[in-house]
Amino acid sequence: MSLPELTELTLPATDTQIAPAALQDSRGERLAWGAAVAAVVILGYLLVLSVDPRFFYIDDTESGAVPNWLQLGRIMRDGHFPSLVLDQWMAGNYPVEGQGGLWNPVQMAINYISPSIDNLVLLATAVKLGFSILLAWGVYRVALVYGARAHWAAVAGASAPFVGFTLFFENTSWVTALMGTAWIMNAWASSVSYARGRSGPIVPFAFLYLAISVGYVHAAVMAGVMIGSVAIGERLFQRLWRPALKVCAVGIAAAACGAVTFLPGVLTSAVTWRSGDEGTFNDNFLTAPWSESLTASIPTAVTSIESWAGETTESPVTYIAWFVVPALAFIAWRRVPTALRELAAPLIMLAFALIFTAGPSDIGPIRWPARILPFVALIALILVVTLISRYGTLDRLRPRLLAAGLLTLVLLLRAGSSGPEFFGRHVLAALVILLVGALALLLAHRFSTRATAALLLVTIAPVAMYQVATYEPPFAKWWLPASQSEAKAEFPQWQGATLQLGSRALTETEADGPDDPRLPWDSQVYGNSAKIMGLDYANAYTPVGYLDFANLLCFEHEGSTCKDAFRRVFEIEPYTGKTYADLMQLDRIVLQKNQYPLANSRPAPAGWMWVTAPTPASARQIYVLERVDGLIPATSGRVVATVDATAEPRSSDPDSEHVDVSAPNGGSVVFSRLAWPGYTATLNGEELQTKGLADIFLYVDLPPGTENADLHITFRPPGERLGLAAMAGGVMLLAGLVVLDVRRRRNSSYLEFGAGTSNR
Repeated sequence: MSLPELTELTLPATDTQIAPAALQDSRGERLAWGAAVAAVVILGYLLVLSVDPRFFYIDDTESGAVPNWLQLGRIMRDGHFPSLVLDQWMAGNYPVEGQGGLWNPVQMAINYISPSIDNLVLLATAVKLGFSILLAWGVYRVALVYGARAHWAAVAGASAPFVGFTLFFENTSWVTALMGTAWIMNAWASSVSYARGRSGPIVPFAFLYLAISVGYVHAAVMAGVMIGSVAIGERLFQRLWRPALKVCAVGIAAAACGAVTFLPGVLTSAVTWRSGDEGTFNDNFLTAPWSESLTASIPTAVTSIESWAGETTESPVTYIAWFVVPALAFIAWRRVPTALRELAAPLIMLAFALIFTAGPSDIGPIRWPARILPFVALIALILVVTLISRYGTLDRLRPRLLAAGLLTLVLLLRAGSSGPEFFGRHVLAALVILLVGALALLLAHRFSTRATAALLLVTIAPVAMYQVATYEPPFAKWWLPASQSEAKAEFPQWQGATLQLGSRALTETEADGPDDPRLPWDSQVYGNSAKIMGLDYANAYTPVGYLDFANLLCFEHEGSTCKDAFRRVFEIEPYTGKTYADLMQLDRIVLQKNQYPLANSRPAPAGWMWVTAPTPASARQIYVLERVDGLIPATSGRVVATVDATAEPRSSDPDSEHVDVSAPNGGSVVFSRLAWPGYTATLNGEELQTKGLADIFLYVDLPPGTENADLHITFRPPGERLGLAAMAGGVMLLAGLVVLDVRRRRNSSYLEFGAGTSNR
């Protein structure tokens, strides 16, 4: 029996007619299906929240990203450009951290708004929803430019935020990854449109720059891969070099403008944990073998990908969409080769993503290749809906039904091998796929493929809801307070600089919920939780660290310390004769009772005293040391020690110090600052060399004969000048591309006008 083709009279692409299927849809229809995409994403979020109200506020989002937004927003509102936050020590160098998005205007707008929003769960969810819709629209747009009908493109777009890795990794924890992917997909669509003469260079440049300046290295890598793939693809498809060169030029302009985001981190890496990120190796952590793709359409399948959850990640992180694999049976594959040149870009990107995600686990500073799994899923969605749009068919139905059944069986068997304990639910999922798939085919036959697409759209959100209700993300919930006011209500509002000595591993991590009394959030800080309350803690989350300072107090990335840190912080630094606590200008030290159960039974160190924790809840969990003489005056600046010299602070701010100094026989001035690369010093305008005391604390040597001299210390992130120069070059290149595009459009208009005149 032969039935109508699913393409509904669409034509195969030719060398001169690009994406004819999409051109059959009116502008109004494309807008309507685009609105449907957003509606499905919103519905999916609402259904997920109905089963887990904090699903979008987990792990790095609650402990890292959102508190960063708050602090950076407060700094901006004070009229400063965020740079150093000195009392956070190794976690306070925001240009090096990169992921603060200091050069990303959208991220900075989020930062600026964030302090005004008390409910942090709402803030995180709203931001992620916005970027999920942006991601969905980006995938929708890419599918359209490659020839998918609007209704099929909508299916791909609406599925995008709910593919497994995006749902369980990025929507829960890694928000910067979600942002980067959303910008890249829109940059992709706009780059193809620019290459094909439908738009100018400004829009693809803007999306590319936003993707790069998020500060997420995998997004920057994939932005480059995307531009290279599009350039190759358009060269093959249009058989002209000019479209490829245009795309490459836009990519170069965006990369030049985005370099300032990464240069400080690269040029500072020698003193950070990243100094050891050399070489390539594979420990299988967050690598995704190709065989994991065989579970792409089983929503119940767990994976054999090793993560923090163990050697098996018991959540469906390789899931794409239940219909993707069975749909392959309904494509007229003999006709597909005619479109391969046009589809070269997504095919190249898919090949790269599959190779990359399979390992190795570390390539220098680029680690955990499974982070690229969303691109595998998104490109697969785009290719499948494009091929269905252009070459879908119900001809020779029985063999195709058999093929679809066999594909579903393969999915079932592969899911059973990864998670045999869930085999019953895998079987049920396979049966549902077959039943709903049969209904989709019936709708296509009786009505139209628009009805089929509508059915698929309706299924997306309930599947996501089921997965969230059934599976846990591979991250632990910290159960941090859900609002700024709640965080501040019970926590001591200490003034001055505080160092906490304790380990998150010794806290109760198996809490039943946010009200569990075992949680430490009324007395202790880990991650960036101190930033929520606006308190000056040395403990904060950092992905880069400062190696020697971290070794001094055995700091972990989330602010934990080892038991020996208490002894070390009161050791005498031999050159200055001061303790490290003094060199850090600490006003208070908080000790976790679980790590130091008998700490207050010993005498307090000289110059310090034990004080009572301010609330009963905090008294159960911490001991507190404070200086006998009270808080260090703010007027003292950051000069913390002198050797054979005198120093009188004149002014001090995070990025500079002015000090009047004297050292008749030569001497040194030591600052309570980490010796980050980027510091410069002048004495009466003459440059001095900056040094690191114990490779940690910034200091300068004064020459003999120094009398009442002006010592000026300034900090500027290394590479910032070079980055700004590159940005200027990128803007100039973009301006040149705009001029060329305007001339092209004018010439096209003249040619059209001339042709019209001659016809008359």
